[in-house]
Amino acid sequence: MPDSQPDAQRQPAIVILDFGSQYSELIARRVRETEVYSLVMSFSTSADELRKLAPKGIILSGGPSSVYAEGAPLCDPLIWDLGIPVLGVCYGMQLMVQQLGGVVEAATGKAEYGKAPLEVDEPRDLLTNVESGSTMWMSHGDVVRALPEGFLRLAHTLNTADAAVADHSRRLYGVQFHPEVVHSTHGMALIRNFVYHICGCQPNWTTSAFIEEAVAHVRAQVGQKRVLLALSGGVDSSTLAFLLHKAIGDQLTCMFIDQGFMRKGEPEFLTDFFDRKFHINVEYINARQRFISKLKGIIDPEEKRKIIGTEFIRVFEEESIRLGPFDFLAQGTLYPDVIESAGTNVDPKTGERVAVKIKSHHNVGGLPKDLQFKLVEPLRRLFKDEVRKVGRSLGLPEEIVRRHPFPGPGLAIRILGEVTDEKLNCLRDADLIVREEISEAGLYHEIWQAFAVLLPVRSVGVMGDQRTYAWPIVLRCVSSEDGMTADWSRLPDELLERISNRIVNEVRGVNRVVFDITSKPPGTIEWE
Repeated sequence: MPDSQPDAQRQPAIVILDFGSQYSELIARRVRETEVYSLVMSFSTSADELRKLAPKGIILSGGPSSVYAEGAPLCDPLIWDLGIPVLGVCYGMQLMVQQLGGVVEAATGKAEYGKAPLEVDEPRDLLTNVESGSTMWMSHGDVVRALPEGFLRLAHTLNTADAAVADHSRRLYGVQFHPEVVHSTHGMALIRNFVYHICGCQPNWTTSAFIEEAVAHVRAQVGQKRVLLALSGGVDSSTLAFLLHKAIGDQLTCMFIDQGFMRKGEPEFLTDFFDRKFHINVEYINARQRFISKLKGIIDPEEKRKIIGTEFIRVFEEESIRLGPFDFLAQGTLYPDVIESAGTNVDPKTGERVAVKIKSHHNVGGLPKDLQFKLVEPLRRLFKDEVRKVGRSLGLPEEIVRRHPFPGPGLAIRILGEVTDEKLNCLRDADLIVREEISEAGLYHEIWQAFAVLLPVRSVGVMGDQRTYAWPIVLRCVSSEDGMTADWSRLPDELLERISNRIVNEVRGVNRVVFDITSKPPGTIEWE
């Protein structure tokens, strides 16, 4: 794989040490919402490494392990002597307590999961402006039986005597709950207290500051050489195109490969939008027949993805040679991708870090080794919501900034079974109706994703006194904050009726519409 450039020079003000919590990224995002730069690092990061980074604060995440279990992930005990404020969250608090001489045991009474009222015993420092009786989100089966010397209780709940603790002299703090989740009503107040008042951070992680730094970094990295970007039309690659164009102008070439699985009118819209409206050079590659011929007879969804991914790389290779030479390849890698590939997740049984496979459509992965690109990844420090803010600041229209996520393999994985031109045309028309009606109802930006799925079965219907035997369309609409979990969207009956009537009447080959009311988990957002 091509070489990647190092991160820009900005040092994190807050470091989150990850012990395998599903909320580690969320902690980082919440800190960044205070306009303070944060990074997630492995729990095994040494005290020496942290000393060199010189953060103003450290947060220990939660995790699935018990601190007293064999093989439990442990931090470097020298961290407590760095003189840097530390906040332990859930497992992080228990680890702090145990390593400093306290006692943590399995709860013998009730474990505590879900919402719990927090009774504040000491409303200062960490708990300033955190109202007593406010809701906090609990998720633990272990409890603190004895606090280390120098620690005192800050708050409790009905089932947890030490729900928040502190050693004020050493600026060490712990909470048994999760202030980062939306269910914790005063969680952000607590995070601000730690970030601003205890750590003394300044709010300088702003969109304008990021753009200024990123532009300067790209110019220094690229110089006068050419950069190639695979443009998909999603918010990540679109924001990246605008950022790179601001930094290096005509040195950027965008390649849009039309594999034939895009939404209706998408190729025409994208080329017009970038090339003609904003004068960003886009090379349009029509490879529709090439891709669909490769899927003939293929019904397995994973095989579809692999074939599309492999063919994309082949087309990309051929066209980059034709359009080149290029020294740099730009990718819209985001921070969650970086965290996953760094393997900061933890095996709860062994305590070992576990690398997580990134979905193949996140990046142009698996490029031939003889294509010696150097990577340009200026968004790799950002979360999705931060990318949207950057896009807006760069002048990216709302129709791009706020568009729903769309899978890399496109409609090919929203057609269950074999992909054919007839099915693609059918699904494109149905999908357009769904998006039109959701937008007309003013609900597009309240829904995470709204789309149609075509099933590989036929059902009997009646149209104009004649019997029909046609495909059903599944309407899939979900609400979510980050796509990790999702709930099905409660659409008005009148809207569902309009969508169903239009699809059945306007889309040839369809005689039935059904509504998917499955959440994630247990289902996934996409059907394949």
